[in-house]
Amino acid sequence: MHSTNKFKGIIISLLVLGSMLLLSSCANKEIVTTCLTGHKFGFLGGLLHGFIAPFDLILMLFRNDISVYASNTNGAWYALGFLIGSGGWGFFGGNRASRKRN
Repeated sequence: MHSTNKFKGIIISLLVLGSMLLLSSCANKEIVTTCLTGHKFGFLGGLLHGFIAPFDLILMLFRNDISVYASNTNGAWYALGFLIGSGGWGFFGGNRASRKRN
């Protein structure tokens, strides 16, 4: 009886994986070469984009011209600023929020 539940789980997982693969194959290819000219965003741009990322994510669901992550960046410095701005390392939460007060 236990092996049939395991078999069902494997079948369901394969169906979900196959569905995701099938749906992702229909995605449009975006041409971004025009986005890569002009101003390059650095650390401060990444920090700002990290702060507004939750709002961008919500707006991205309704508009096609909004993106969460900038295409035209200077690389690692932008990524570091984005990570810090989005709270990816927990700088703004910390362990003080979970301490009990006496």
